[in-house]
Amino acid sequence: QVQLVESGGGLVQAGGSLRLSCTASRRTLSTYSVGWVRQAPGKEREFVARMPWSGATTYGDSVKGRFTISRDNAKNTVYLQMNSLKPEDTAVYYCAADSRGRPTSRRVADFDSWGQGTQVTVSS
Repeated sequence: QVQLVESGGGLVQAGGSLRLSCTASRRTLSTYSVGWVRQAPGKEREFVARMPWSGATTYGDSVKGRFTISRDNAKNTVYLQMNSLKPEDTAVYYCAADSRGRPTSRRVADFDSWGQGTQVTVSS
C-alpha cells in the first residue's frame, strides 16, 4: 500500500494562498488517482479534488475556481494550490490515493490510501 505524507499547512489570512504537498513512498503513484479530502471540526470528511493519471481534474463545488490540484509523477508528489482562501476552508486536509484509478469519483470512500493530514487555518 502506498504511504502518503502531507506538508505545507498552516495559518493564513482570508484571501491568502497556501500550497499543500503530498509525497508518496512504497509505491509509485503513476497509475493511481490522487486527491485531497478535508475535514472541519464536527463535520464529515468532504471531497476537495481528484486527478487521475490522465491529468483530468474534478473539484468539489465549494473550492472550484479557487483550488488547483496537480501532480508530478517523476517526484511521486501531489500538490494542492489554494487561492482566495476563506475561513470556511479551515480544516485538516488529507492527501488520498485510489489504487483503482477511478477518474472522476467525488466519493470520499473511493480513496483507499490516506496521509496523516495537515491543518489549514484561515483567519478572518
